[in-house]
Amino acid sequence: MHKFINARRILSILIFTAFITGYSFAQDNCTKIYGTGSTIMGLATGSPGELGLVEVLANEFNKTHDSRLCWKKAGSGASLMLLKDKKVDFIMVHAPAAEKQAVQESWAVKRHLIGSNEFYIVGPATDPAGISKAKSAADAYAKIAAAKSKFYSRGDNSGTHKKEMAIWKKAAIQPSGDWYTVTKTFMMATLKMADENKGYFMTDSSTWVAAKKEMNNIKILFRGDPFLINTYHTLSQPEGATAGQPYAAEFIDFIVSEKGQNLVRSYGVKEYGEGLYNDAAYAKQYDH
Repeated sequence: MHKFINARRILSILIFTAFITGYSFAQDNCTKIYGTGSTIMGLATGSPGELGLVEVLANEFNKTHDSRLCWKKAGSGASLMLLKDKKVDFIMVHAPAAEKQAVQESWAVKRHLIGSNEFYIVGPATDPAGISKAKSAADAYAKIAAAKSKFYSRGDNSGTHKKEMAIWKKAAIQPSGDWYTVTKTFMMATLKMADENKGYFMTDSSTWVAAKKEMNNIKILFRGDPFLINTYHTLSQPEGATAGQPYAAEFIDFIVSEKGQNLVRSYGVKEYGEGLYNDAAYAKQYDH
C-alpha cells in the first residue's frame, strides 16, 4: 500500500514537473505575453503582432476569459510550420495557397477571413527605375531588375516573400545580383533598411502607415494592382490537438464577431489618423 502511494506521489511529481517545464518553455518562447489568466494560448503571426493589433484583440478577449496569449513573432511560412508542429494553437497569416493546403491535409481548421491590407512598392524619391510609370506590379519589378536598382527582399518564406516571388514569376525574372539584397528579417526592419540605403522594397500598407513619419528617403511609388491586395486568415489546431485549442477557437470566433471586427477596422485611427487594416467585409471582395 505504501509503495503504491509513493509511486503515485512520484508520478504526480513527474507530471507536475513536466507541466511546469512545458509552461516555462512556452513562456520563454513568447515574443510577448498578454494577460494573466491560467490558460495559455499560443499565437504565431508577424505584422499584426509587430504593429500592436494582437495586443488590442488579446486584451479585450482576456477581459472575459481566464486566459493569457503567448504571441510568437513569425512570418506566414514559419507560422504555418509552428501550427503544423503543434507549437502554437492558432495563427494569423496571409498565404492563401498554403492555408488551403493545410486545411485539405486536415492539420488546420477554422480558416476565417479577418481583414486585409495591401502592398505598396516603395523606393527612393528620385525613382531611378521609373516604377511610378509601371502598369502593374510585375512591370514595376521588371523595371527595377532592368535598371539593377537596389532592391530589398525579406527572403524568409513569409507571406510578403511569397507574394514577392509570385510577382517575379509574373515578370519572368529570377532576381539575383548585387542589386538584390535578402535581409532574412521582418517587415519593419527591412523597411527601415530600404529607407536608410535608398532602395526599393514591397511593404504592407499597415507597416507603412505606422512608420511613414520615420521614412526620410523613400516614398510610395507604385500601388493599386489588385494582385497586391493582402487578405489575412486565421487557422487553428483541430479540436483536441493542444491544450490551448478551445480558447484559441473562441478567440477566432471573437475576431470574426462584430466586436472583434470593429477593433480590426478602427485600429490605428486614433494614433495615425487612418486604420491600419480593413475588415473582413471589405476584404471579402479580394478573397479567392
